[in-house]
Amino acid sequence: MRRRALQSIKFTLNLLYNESGGIRLPLLEVRDLKVYYPIKGGIFGRTQDYVRAVDEVSLEIEPGQTYGLVGESGSGKSTTGKAIVGLAKIAGGTVRFEGEDITKYIGKNRSSYRKGVQMIFQDAYSSLNPVKRVLDIVAEPLRNFEKLTPDEERKKVDELLDIVGLTPENAFKYPHEFSGGQRQRIGIARAIALKPKLIIADEPVSALDLSVQAQVLNYFKDIQREFNLAYLFISHDMGVVRHMCADIAIMHKGRFVERGTKDSVYNNPVHIYTKRLMAAIPDSDPDAYEPNKAKRDEIAKEYDSAENEYYDKNGRVYDLKQVKDYHYAAVP
Repeated sequence: MRRRALQSIKFTLNLLYNESGGIRLPLLEVRDLKVYYPIKGGIFGRTQDYVRAVDEVSLEIEPGQTYGLVGESGSGKSTTGKAIVGLAKIAGGTVRFEGEDITKYIGKNRSSYRKGVQMIFQDAYSSLNPVKRVLDIVAEPLRNFEKLTPDEERKKVDELLDIVGLTPENAFKYPHEFSGGQRQRIGIARAIALKPKLIIADEPVSALDLSVQAQVLNYFKDIQREFNLAYLFISHDMGVVRHMCADIAIMHKGRFVERGTKDSVYNNPVHIYTKRLMAAIPDSDPDAYEPNKAKRDEIAKEYDSAENEYYDKNGRVYDLKQVKDYHYAAVP
């Protein structure tokens, strides 16, 4: 108990002070977040165990910052984002927004938190109502939270479409009439309609071609500069995360295996799982194929031989320990 209390105090101090010694007030602070799903069995269907989709995850995001959350499918990264925005039930832990504990308000309609935090989904097409025009899709949050006249609403929608590079004429079209990149831009326009302070972007470009990915990512950066937005950027693509994010966390089995600044994690990975992800990053240089393949094979052998050293007897990821300034890894 004492050890956990000391860790909690240390975590809080890390939130309040940055490396230069100045005050750092996080926009979003997540502490020991848990999302458990029951495993039922037997004649009476009683709960026998739990799937720990998210298990004691803690993170903090500052205003205007892009925080990267990386992991393979099933690691718990998307569930973390959904829990923060209220789309997955929280089993434990706290979520603080602008210093206020809003855990019990997550998911409540028309709350200030719902207005200040928005989400962009991986599948842009399924997140847009196919029987509604773009005008109605983008205007939906405005109709829920603001009382605008039809003329004011139309003007606002045109402004939002212009921000993401679409013309006012597109407001009368339906989602199936757009390309994948355009649909994602419509999703971005809807997400920024209420001028939120934080956007949770769940694999926002993974379904797009590389050239379209670059275009959409540039829109993300332009909008961030214009509105001072903070992003929780969820992805399995280490290259995209490195391009977008200042701080990153690597997730595996529902827990963080490593977190810190992108330079410290990319240049000096500590956890074997992080090393394996880094080795999987593709390189466009054909001359680097053989050296990279040899490195991947070497890390794969290291992972197979040393995997048990990085997880406890139950296969659970260890608690994070500080290895450098603002660089933590889950090591015994």
